[in-house]
Amino acid sequence: MPQTNPLAALGAYMGAHGFAVDLTARDLKVTNAQVSECSGEVSYASDTITCRKRDDDGGRKWFFNSSGEPITEVERVADAALMIRSDLSGRAPAGGGQ
Repeated sequence: MPQTNPLAALGAYMGAHGFAVDLTARDLKVTNAQVSECSGEVSYASDTITCRKRDDDGGRKWFFNSSGEPITEVERVADAALMIRSDLSGRAPAGGGQ
């Protein structure tokens, strides 16, 4: 079975939910076109997502944001999308915010 590019899968999911996406060979830029970075509504309107192995999780692949913080395992595309969408909208994820 051919392996799917996790960033491509995440990009397709985010694109289907109204976000602008730009996939390169190394990363995925996700932009919330509904907000302006200068509006003060959110800290930022876009983020660059990467995929790499996480040493403290047995070398499993994870998505990471541009700050280098882990998002979730690559198999959990919908969960990653929820967290990214939350970050780009200025709202805490449902059930997960403080």
